[in-house]
Amino acid sequence: MPAVRTRGARRLLLGSLAAALALTITGGGTVAASSADSARPAGLREVMFVGNNWDGTADVIESTGDFARIGRINVIPDREARMWEIGLNPLKLAFFLGIRQGPGEGHDQFVDDMYATPDGSAMVVSRPSFADVVSIDLRTGRINWRFPVSGFRSDHMAVSPDGTRVAVSASTSNTVHVLDITTGRETGSFATGDKPHENVFSADGRHLWNMAIGEVTTALDDPFWDWTKGDRRITVVDARTFEQVRVIDMRARLDAFGRKDLSDAVRPVAFTPDESKLYFQVSFFNGFLEYDIAADRITRVKTLPRNPATDPDRTTWVNDSRHHGMSMSPDGKRLCIAGTMDDYATVVDRETLNEGPLVEASKPYWATVSGDGRSCVISESGTDRVTAIDFVTGRKVASVAVGDHPQRVRLAHVPADWTGPTAR
Repeated sequence: MPAVRTRGARRLLLGSLAAALALTITGGGTVAASSADSARPAGLREVMFVGNNWDGTADVIESTGDFARIGRINVIPDREARMWEIGLNPLKLAFFLGIRQGPGEGHDQFVDDMYATPDGSAMVVSRPSFADVVSIDLRTGRINWRFPVSGFRSDHMAVSPDGTRVAVSASTSNTVHVLDITTGRETGSFATGDKPHENVFSADGRHLWNMAIGEVTTALDDPFWDWTKGDRRITVVDARTFEQVRVIDMRARLDAFGRKDLSDAVRPVAFTPDESKLYFQVSFFNGFLEYDIAADRITRVKTLPRNPATDPDRTTWVNDSRHHGMSMSPDGKRLCIAGTMDDYATVVDRETLNEGPLVEASKPYWATVSGDGRSCVISESGTDRVTAIDFVTGRKVASVAVGDHPQRVRLAHVPADWTGPTAR
């Protein structure tokens, strides 16, 4: 992966269990918008949280319209205490520095994922370099609780449909912890494949899916060395007992589809509104695949354009990504794809798989849906911006500056009069 970020360097750039296991993404980067608005507690406003990974901040922006910035939160107010703790433990220090030089591209990773508590009083944040999850009071900016994950790095999270629980991947211990979002108390955990990544609750809250992506920081990126990348699989558990319900190994399904050349490391995903199909990205691939859950097979693949300016050396692609980030329009008709290493985003018609205009974007790292469901919202980590693209026209409609290296973008609610913490 590149040691230093470049800004604007490229231009253009699982069937009988189906009904029980199918799901829609909730609260995450792959689903539709905020039908939750109708159930919004009084006194709250809908916003978007933007995690500025290298900054250690999170911007709060409007969820529609011009997506203007409302306020900013320091998510590492305890930085001095954490650094002291890390410095006194050689093993923790080694992992801290390894994160900096590996997935952090030479930077510390201070914020990966964020959600709001149901009452809108706090932001819950996973902090990879500090290997923890914290709750931060939105009024004061102070930490309510802290949960150190097992191992040495925290990663993607997911919130339950009722907003009361948050799941977090502990990527070096191959574990997912599920926490009470208000108290930080662990309600359960389960084992995953190597390097658990994205988490997804089913729409009814009965199941929790985890996608393990394996080792993504080595230089053994040639297809011949794919076997060195570890146990990459989807793990589905009962979200109440945390007992394993199913394991999906995409290797066998990719081979059966005739794509032995593709990695089986499942990255961002999106499910259809009828909960029948899964769309997913994999390492090193400029495109995505369609998986029929009831039939338990891959049914289609979409290859998206390559940017001729993209370095063909796979070892230079960030954490084995090529395209990383996808979301689906609320009506299920369109997919929005972040072409990370190809420096563009595009909207794809789900029926025909035809892509729309390639919207130039600098290292787009995530895609979600605006509050009104009209736009795909991407984070441009290369130019520190969040950009909205209209699902119907495929054209850029708004863009706003945020902090250093934005990644995850999530819908949330905060107090209606909120403009930032009072304690700085």
